[in-house]
Amino acid sequence: MQIIDATTPEQFQQVLAEHPRVLVDFHKDQCPGCRMLEMSLHRVANSVAGQGTTLLRVQLEVLGEAFFRQLGLRQTPTLALFRDGDERTRLAGFQSPQQIEAAIALHL
Repeated sequence: MQIIDATTPEQFQQVLAEHPRVLVDFHKDQCPGCRMLEMSLHRVANSVAGQGTTLLRVQLEVLGEAFFRQLGLRQTPTLALFRDGDERTRLAGFQSPQQIEAAIALHL
C-alpha cells in the first residue's frame, strides 16, 4: 500500500485522479480514535488486502476545517473509499483492521 500525505486540496484531487483505488483517512491531532485507527491502517497497509490500494492521509490541521466541511465530514476519524475518483462509501469512527479489509474488498 502506497501512503501519501495530502498537503493541499489540489494534491487531494490529484491523488484521486491518478490512483484508481484510494482509501482516504481524514484525521486530526489530539484525537484518540484517530490514533487507534492509525494502528489498524498500518496493519491493513502490510496485509494482502491493502495491496494495490493507495492510502491518502488528510489532516484537519493541514487542510483546514473549511475543506472538511466542504466534503461534508462531520467527525474524525472518517475513512472514505474512492474507486476511479468516485466515492464509494464512508466509515466514521474507529474501524478494526478486519472492518477496513472487508470495506476494501466490497467497495474497491
